[in-house]
Amino acid sequence: MVMSLGMTAMADEDKTLVMATNAEFPPYEYREGDEIIGIDAEVAALIADKLGMELEIEDMAFDSVLAAVQTGKADIAMAGITVTPEREQMVSFTDTYTKATQMIIVTEDSEIASPEDLTGKTVGVQLGTTGDIYAEDIEDGTVERYSKGFEAVQALIQGKIDAVIIDGEPAKVFVEQNEGIKLLEEAFTEEEYAIAIAKDNEELLEKVNTALNELKEEGEFQKVVDKYIGGDASEEETEAVTEAQTAEAQAAEEGTEAATEAAETEVAETETETAAQ
Repeated sequence: MVMSLGMTAMADEDKTLVMATNAEFPPYEYREGDEIIGIDAEVAALIADKLGMELEIEDMAFDSVLAAVQTGKADIAMAGITVTPEREQMVSFTDTYTKATQMIIVTEDSEIASPEDLTGKTVGVQLGTTGDIYAEDIEDGTVERYSKGFEAVQALIQGKIDAVIIDGEPAKVFVEQNEGIKLLEEAFTEEEYAIAIAKDNEELLEKVNTALNELKEEGEFQKVVDKYIGGDASEEETEAVTEAQTAEAQAAEEGTEAATEAAETEVAETETETAAQ
């Protein structure tokens, strides 16, 4: 699997399948070092192999992935993309490949126990996701948008918002890796994921759809799913899912501590100089 960090046109349209994604969505797509891995990444690689092509992944903001397909900067988009009527006006979708739910994360001591309790609350979402779309329907609610789901979770932990609405599988991972938060049992919404392809590329749509369904029939698709969210997944794999997010949080914390220490040192030096005078 070849990952490209830029957003450039395909070098060889006959041999390269360019996939637009947002690698901030474990276990579907996320970074492990310099590599983008996850369910979508591996399934896309299997599809490319069936088409006799090499997969190239373009990592970008979630709200840009459909535009990348529309403008021809990418052939397909896979980023845990929910099929909605609005999106169907923008792109074509393959058959769906998994069912998903938008779930609610709250702090362990929260009074929020169901979607109905979100009335009048401040809710965090990832920009451009279906959680972002559906959160607008919360009565008297305030929606805070973040570029990454992990940032919304951190805002919840810090008491800046009352809840987070995000897809179910990433929600489970965030709760497992962060103390003091929990997942509500009742789903906020239920939906399905599919692969997005430009509306004028019916030939590719048919080929990708055929490859996807073959992977399902052969059991290869389920093998990929089980690797990341099946019962046999190892503890090491679970920890790897949020390694990048944890590192990001630690870096931010260390940066804050360093700034505080520097300020304290400056104050101490000033006090010493004053005493000397």
